[in-house]
Amino acid sequence: MDCRLRIADCGLTNRAMGHGARTAVWGFCVLLLTGCGRPQTQVPAPVPQTTNSGEATASNPQATIMSSRTPVRDRHPQSDLVAAGFGPAKVSILPLSEMAGSSGAGPAATLDVYVALLDAFSCPIKGPGVLRFELYEYISRSADPKGQRIVIWPDYDLTSPAENNKYWRDFLRAYEFELDVRADPGRTYILEATCLCPDGRRLTGDYMLKGPSPAARPPARTTSK
Repeated sequence: MDCRLRIADCGLTNRAMGHGARTAVWGFCVLLLTGCGRPQTQVPAPVPQTTNSGEATASNPQATIMSSRTPVRDRHPQSDLVAAGFGPAKVSILPLSEMAGSSGAGPAATLDVYVALLDAFSCPIKGPGVLRFELYEYISRSADPKGQRIVIWPDYDLTSPAENNKYWRDFLRAYEFELDVRADPGRTYILEATCLCPDGRRLTGDYMLKGPSPAARPPARTTSK
């Protein structure tokens, strides 16, 4: 109720009352004036209301903040593993990888690649993803030793359990692949492995290796005279 209306009413009734009554009325009006100027500190704050789904209603001032957050159901399951340190964090090409020459003569060779997925604690793990292999020329005495790309192989999709287990070698805690390649014997190359994770991350690892060893020539036959 407006305090000014109260004062006006008090002024009208003041004329019809005696001196003692007027004093009491004026004291009541002074109390009303002092009460209107005080902040109402004891009024309880509104309780935020939530729906059954846990989202804030329009009366909740935090509704805009909560609606801008990503729902838990929309996050990829592997994101929680990565945050905990148990998801793939690094790709490592093992030193067992090498180029083996074919049985016949020529530059045709087989590249045996062993790849390990490491977590945040550098422990080899088994995980889904798409592996991509690329072979580059090696440039010596250069800030960027990776030269021109020679070949890129088709991707290996390891997202399905059957395909993942097909290339997994449990005794090595790594994946094994055999790639056909044409390389010059004794030449140095850089092999790059890229893992495309289901959550959108790209993990890359490089390894420097040499071409297949040249085939040993048979000793020359000597004829006795």
